[in-house]
Amino acid sequence: MAPTSLNYPLSSDYANNAQHQDAFRLKYTTMVEEVRRLFDNTEDKLLLVDTIQRLALDHHFTTEIAAVLRQLNDAVSNNNTFNGSDCQLYGVSLRFRLLRQAGYHISQDVFTCFMNSKGEFKNIHTDDTKGLLALYEASHVGLEEEEILDEAEKFSRHFLCAKLPQIDGDQARVVKYALQNPHHKSMGRHMANEFLENLDCENEVEEISLLHDLAKMELSIVGILYQEEVLQVVEWWNGLGLAKELKSARNQPMKWHMWSMAMLLHPKLSFQRILLTKPISLVYIVDDIFDLYGTIDHLTLFTQAVKRWKISETEELPNYMKICLKAIQETTQEISHMVFKEHGWNPLVYLKKMWGDLCDAFLIEARWFSCGHLAKASEYLENGILSSGVPMVLAHLFCIMGSSSSSSSSSSKETEQLFNDTKSISHSVAMILRLLDDLGSAKDEHQDGYDGSYIECYMEEFLVSSHKVAGEHVMNMISNTWKKLNKQCLSSNTLPQSFTKACLNAARMVPIMYNYDENHSLPLLEECIESMIC
Repeated sequence: MAPTSLNYPLSSDYANNAQHQDAFRLKYTTMVEEVRRLFDNTEDKLLLVDTIQRLALDHHFTTEIAAVLRQLNDAVSNNNTFNGSDCQLYGVSLRFRLLRQAGYHISQDVFTCFMNSKGEFKNIHTDDTKGLLALYEASHVGLEEEEILDEAEKFSRHFLCAKLPQIDGDQARVVKYALQNPHHKSMGRHMANEFLENLDCENEVEEISLLHDLAKMELSIVGILYQEEVLQVVEWWNGLGLAKELKSARNQPMKWHMWSMAMLLHPKLSFQRILLTKPISLVYIVDDIFDLYGTIDHLTLFTQAVKRWKISETEELPNYMKICLKAIQETTQEISHMVFKEHGWNPLVYLKKMWGDLCDAFLIEARWFSCGHLAKASEYLENGILSSGVPMVLAHLFCIMGSSSSSSSSSSKETEQLFNDTKSISHSVAMILRLLDDLGSAKDEHQDGYDGSYIECYMEEFLVSSHKVAGEHVMNMISNTWKKLNKQCLSSNTLPQSFTKACLNAARMVPIMYNYDENHSLPLLEECIESMIC
């Protein structure tokens, strides 16, 4: 096992004191190794794995965690460990979720021992709060047409909600938070802060105290790292000059960088996070240009210039469009150069195509709304998948992270297939974002433009008069899309696991980014920024 190194920045308290820095690094490295030894000395290894993952410390222990879960999967396959005398709701649910999240094909049938002949969960489990909570968490790693897990979600949610008034304050807080933020569908590092607050650091068990202290140090270190990243992003953004040109456009570099922080959790991916934030930022600005600034004629010329990759064809365009096109080209070339240098293939042709597809989608929406055309729901959604910006951003992410392929030709084929396939991971993440974005009626506090809504198209096409009914329809679509995404991650044999995890993380970030309150603000995002950066 390679020694753990700590090459992250330290707080100002330590910055000018080499002795304190060395002591801090030594303590941190020592604690990581102490936790590593727990895998040999702790009886309940699954609880250890779950706690480490919830505290976002798992990047230190990937080998140990993989070994534990591989051994568990082998035991399940050979001995049917889930059943018999070991059939406890909490244990089975935890094992099922951990194995599913790690990509193992565990059948939903492991829960049949908790069900009666009618296919319903037995009421004898309704008093088991810990078990119900674990069952609820497990239900969210379900796939399409898994009726047992659908029933598990309904059963556990119903009785957990019913028990809330009867349980004490701390436990009630944990249950309420979990019901709103199931672990599998929530952003890891933000959840780590919440989990840390609920962790009993007063517990005399050595493991709990050790994990608590290590997590506190990690969060402090990563928070400082994120601060430095944001400063670099802001410096790059201000250097473009687009904020001065586009007074009404969004100017939110910290918010944009939150996407990268959510997708790429490993502390050592700082360079990749900063690089990824650049195309993310430009997606927001291009969206604002199409919604707030450009005429149809100028937007058409802008789209053509992007697709031809010709700055020389922009004489007729406003200055802000010229600056934006130049920023798109420079950023794309910077990323392509890095990919070629680090991974041996040049993705420029595909990234150029993704920018062209994005502008085409924006232009279609601009033309619809300029003439008052209301598209069919399916037509709007098909175009909205592209205009979400998700396929374009994930294409850049895929390239930045590298590929599992060894040759440039196979990497190119992977890229083309990944972002042209409606059954792809990218498509599912984009669907979740588009539907959640359109579900809320509130608009971004810095966004006065209007670019349509799936709900409006659906209600008009299918003569639905109730916003509540339409909203329930959309929530069902989101739930089904999550099941597709789970399956895509579970069955993906060609894509790097690091990329599929990043896609999952992108989907997990969506509710935080689009949870507007009555004041058109994003309280969850503000809370997330405060907990991770400040």
